[in-house]
Amino acid sequence: MTRDTGGRVEPAAGGIPAPDERDWARAVELIASADRIALACHVSPDGDALGSMLGFGLALRGAGKEVVASFGDRRFAVPRLLRFLPGQDLLVDPSDYPAGPPLMMTFDASTVERLGLLTPHAGQARELVVVDHHASNTGFGTLNLVDSTVAATSVLVEELVRRLGLAVDIDVATCLYTALVTDTGSFKYSTTPEVHALAARLIATGLRPDEIARELWDGAPFGYLTVLGAAIGRVTLEPAAAGGHGLVWTYVTRAERAAAALPYDEVEGVIDVVRRVEEADVAVVLKEDDTGTWNVSTRSKGAVDVGHACSALGGGGHPRAAGFSSRESPPDIMAALRPLLSS
Repeated sequence: MTRDTGGRVEPAAGGIPAPDERDWARAVELIASADRIALACHVSPDGDALGSMLGFGLALRGAGKEVVASFGDRRFAVPRLLRFLPGQDLLVDPSDYPAGPPLMMTFDASTVERLGLLTPHAGQARELVVVDHHASNTGFGTLNLVDSTVAATSVLVEELVRRLGLAVDIDVATCLYTALVTDTGSFKYSTTPEVHALAARLIATGLRPDEIARELWDGAPFGYLTVLGAAIGRVTLEPAAAGGHGLVWTYVTRAERAAAALPYDEVEGVIDVVRRVEEADVAVVLKEDDTGTWNVSTRSKGAVDVGHACSALGGGGHPRAAGFSSRESPPDIMAALRPLLSS
């Protein structure tokens, strides 16, 4: 470990080593000497992924760099809840992303496969800088700025911005603050004095935390209530599961979303309702996307390491928040997941 980069939390076991001074210096050298930089974040981007990428892209552009950014979804669209973020003019469709970029940087992606359609581009990049905070990161870059002891990828981005001497204006800060506030669950998880100090630095640029909170959590289409009602109507509580710590789970089908004209990214909040059940440490929501794939979100109150369980099924994440994908049916998916929650 080097200096406390702010936002450090309880270290996860295993994983690749945190960046040392040589890693940071190499990253600064690569970025400072590049005229054009290609940025990417994981598919179905959340606030930390998209906010970290756009925030860094805006800081680079402010320094005169040519920047292009994307994520590798077949249906390329920014989630509605994140459409207020500045810097979206940096985004290009995956089909327009440069092949074999001299310098490519990824944000919040723990494996190269999480880049989706941009996975081949990462393999062809001359230099690939991976910026991430997942303990399950595989170290797929030529340079890995990966530290699982920080609260969000945006913590590492802010450190990199500082080391490069780049300006943090209100647009950059809005992106990084959104990344930080979403990955800490509005400062409910992985929160340290350093996390709040970072938030204070970002707020000092003039951004409005109340406005960002309204964009993120205080709005939903009417159809969301219909779909949420269906999911809650079939929720299952298993008190003896998860090693006796309790499991609560449900699912959302694409047919239900289609009937309510509800895009896939609008059902992310279902897990936050289900996880409130007091009798269960673990909450699971299975969400069927438009291709028929089930994307599984898991949360833990702390007794069960859901990151370990999801990694065993080809996914990953953190001990208290993780996920994976499957083409099996919900009962079969739960049959595979359930025993892993007790190990």
